[in-house]
Amino acid sequence: MSAKPGKAMWRQLFQRWSGSGLSLQGQIRQMLVSVILDGQLPADVPIPSSREMATELGVARNTAVIAYQQLVDEGYLISRARKGHFINAAILPGRVAPAAHHEHGAGTPPDWSDRFRFRPTAQRNIVKRPDWQRFPYPFMYGQFDPALFPTAHWRECCMKTLSVLEINEWAQDMILRDDESLCQQIRSRVLPRRGVWAAEDEIVITVGTQQALYLLADLLFRPHTPVGLENPGYPDARNIFISRSDQVTPLAVDGEGVVVDDTLRRCDYVYVTPSHQCPTTVTMSLARRKALLQAADDADIVIIEDDYESENRFESEPAPTLKSMDRNGRVIYVGSLSKAIAPGLRLGYVVGPADLIRELRGIRRLNLRHPTAFMQRAFSLFLSLGHHDALMRQLARAHHERAQALQAALAQHLPEVSAVPISGGSSCWVTGPDWLDAARLRQEAEQAGVLFDPGEVFFMDDKPPRNHFRLGFSSISVNRIEPGLKLLGEVFRRHAATR
Repeated sequence: MSAKPGKAMWRQLFQRWSGSGLSLQGQIRQMLVSVILDGQLPADVPIPSSREMATELGVARNTAVIAYQQLVDEGYLISRARKGHFINAAILPGRVAPAAHHEHGAGTPPDWSDRFRFRPTAQRNIVKRPDWQRFPYPFMYGQFDPALFPTAHWRECCMKTLSVLEINEWAQDMILRDDESLCQQIRSRVLPRRGVWAAEDEIVITVGTQQALYLLADLLFRPHTPVGLENPGYPDARNIFISRSDQVTPLAVDGEGVVVDDTLRRCDYVYVTPSHQCPTTVTMSLARRKALLQAADDADIVIIEDDYESENRFESEPAPTLKSMDRNGRVIYVGSLSKAIAPGLRLGYVVGPADLIRELRGIRRLNLRHPTAFMQRAFSLFLSLGHHDALMRQLARAHHERAQALQAALAQHLPEVSAVPISGGSSCWVTGPDWLDAARLRQEAEQAGVLFDPGEVFFMDDKPPRNHFRLGFSSISVNRIEPGLKLLGEVFRRHAATR
């Protein structure tokens, strides 16, 4: 019989799971399941009694008793009268033993570098620190503020979705389908606010806007399809499109949005963010929208409209979407449900002609079947109970307050830069002096606790300008904006002194 493990081992194992966010009972379960399935203890060695385990881990005995009983019920442990709890040996058969380490054989491994169609990791992308929440001044775009997340309401919707009747709906393989209640909520509650109307067969749910763009590119673009993209513009759209076509063309952007000229007219597809242009935040004027739609009709162009941050406008009414103005079916409309709430939820949608949506469903099936049906049903409830509309109003107020604080702090602490006036959304596009290297400034600011996005990644140019940067304010509280920009101003002036 193997030796009984020492007390220190259990304390050490338990500490490994202490940061999992589970209850103490759940942490004990995780610890024991890991020990059993990883083969760390033989089946003939008893584990400590519930009393001993509770004492060693510093928890109530009932906590350990309940965890033990659950593991007995599920077949991980066997309880033997007057002997204690033992690992159930029947739980382990059928698991393939780890292969013994062997040296390489006589053959050679594949040359992967020669097999890649392209290298996604070599593309220029926005880089975000995974530990951004530990920084005191995170001017990060596209992240959420935990203080504004509707925890109680979201938990309510998730709990309702876990009822027996709801599980019967979302636990099945939906294959090509989406949750009907979510599609109905989007059609009746979300799209009408943007003047967009869609039939049942004209909408498909995606894993965020990014998957929507990937599916569209995969379905529509050939190797030499001319595709127009705003410059500066959304880096992920650029990288997706470049992976499918070698004819991705930069389109100039001015104070009214994308410029409608001969370059644009030579494209088969044009991707635009008219509500709040990414990254400059400029709103496309009504005249420019009409000109773009006319050019699309004249040159047989299909427009992919990413309705980026459309609902978060501070003063005037939102401009009409291109989709709402389209009379000839030339606009594919892409939207996000989760971006403003919590980007990790990953839910978006595409609205387009029924023929297009049918094929998008088909290619989505090849890609990942369908977005998680549980998340679709939970979000449907979130919409139907009015939580989404209430949250949008709350976020608009919070972002407006933060935008005002940010503009005032920029004027006070960074008068050397210019910024696009913030009319909505959750970011500010900043242009510094020609000598500014925003990437280097970011590195120096990060050491002082300030995070932001350098702007060069948004440009398609071989040698992009380096004096732009973006300040997001969705994830930073209003009381940290002024001190954060004061600190950034100090870093900026130190940077200027060493140029």
